Formats: sequence, C-alpha cells, structure tokens
Amino acid sequence: MSLLTLENVTASYGPSQALFGVDLSIEEGEVMALMGRNGMGKSTTVKCICRMLPAAGKLEFDGQDLIRLPSHKAARLGLGLVPEGRRCFGDLTVHENLIAAARRGSWTFEKVIQLFPRLGERRAQHAYSLSGGEQQMLAIGRALMTNPRLLILDEATEGLAPIIRQEIWAAIKQLKAETGLSILVIDKSVRELKDVSDSATILERGTSVWHGAIDALTDEVTSAYVGV
Repeated sequence: MSLLTLENVTASYGPSQALFGVDLSIEEGEVMALMGRNGMGKSTTVKCICRMLPAAGKLEFDGQDLIRLPSHKAARLGLGLVPEGRRCFGDLTVHENLIAAARRGSWTFEKVIQLFPRLGERRAQHAYSLSGGEQQMLAIGRALMTNPRLLILDEATEGLAPIIRQEIWAAIKQLKAETGLSILVIDKSVRELKDVSDSATILERGTSVWHGAIDALTDEVTSAYVGV
C-alpha cells in the first residue's frame, strides 16, 4: 500500500480552479520530486495534502482519508511540512522553535543539531537574527522534530546562496541514505532533484502530465514541462 495517494485531486481558490486532476503516489522510504513551472499547482497540491486548502478527489495517507481532516489532525498522522518561505517563529530561540512542535520519536534536538551543527551553535539566538540559510535549516529541523513519516519540502533551497543550497541538498541526501524517511521535494533545480529522488511527478496547469522513475526523466520531458 502506498503511504500517500492522490487520485484526480481538484481544488480551487474561491471561484478560480487551481487543480484539475492531480495524481501521485509515494511509497514508504521513497523520495519523490514534484516538478513543474511556476504557477502549475505544486504548492497548491502541498496545501491540499496538508489540509490547508479544501480539495476533492481521493486523498489518502497510510490508508486514511485526509479529505475531511483538519490540518492539525493530518499532521498528527505523520505529515511534516517545511513550508515555502520558512515561517520560523522569529521571537523564539532556535531551541524553542525546535521543541515547540516536538513529538516523541527518534528525532530529538540532539539529532537535529547533528544534521545541522550551525543550529547547535545558535541554539540561544532568536530565529529573526539568523541568516536565510540558517532559518531554512531551522524549518527543516522543526519539521523533523515532529517525527514525521512523510517530510514535505516546499522550495527548500529557494533564494539561498549556492554554498547553503549545497548544505541543504547534502542534508536531504543524508536523510535518504540513513533514515528511510519518505520525502516529497519541490525545487527548481532539475540536476539536484535527479541526484536525490527516486521518482518524479510533473504538473502542468494543475494536472499531472508525467510520472515515473527519475532515471526515465528525459531532457525532452524537462524541456517541455519544467524548463523556462
């Protein structure tokens, strides 16, 4: 059984329909890239999965129907979101940000700072005083502290300096290699996505237009649906 299943998922912002039929399936331990140009429905799909936007269609997590669940109950099932824009709690310290949403499990403060040593060095600093890259590490660490079964990374390297981007990609590789955590990752960098992902789903105008193993993703497909 798939961990996450979407079949013909539709969604709207008021009278404006944004998703017209999204299909994807993520297995336990799988890393999937959700790809597509800007405005094609990737972040909207994430909002539907995390129950921040009403949706129709089949939306299941570990065999449980998500459609009618509020977001906090969906999160308790094991959905860990690293939102676009980081959204750290600026007036809380690094340590407070990390423990605020912590749930019992293998991911602890000590384990997070092993993954991101900078957070240990800045544990007493307020989040607003961190650099953009450090805030992104904090957002990832905060999601891991919920001990999720599925980690969702929405544009986790957007706007970061190249050296910080590489640190984030290295952390994702480490998570894949050492934890067996299922991951849904959204990013614009096809090369890095191919390096960490097992599979990909591509959206075009709110519809799934391609799905398959990442090794089967050709230059022609990326040029047609992902390139500028």
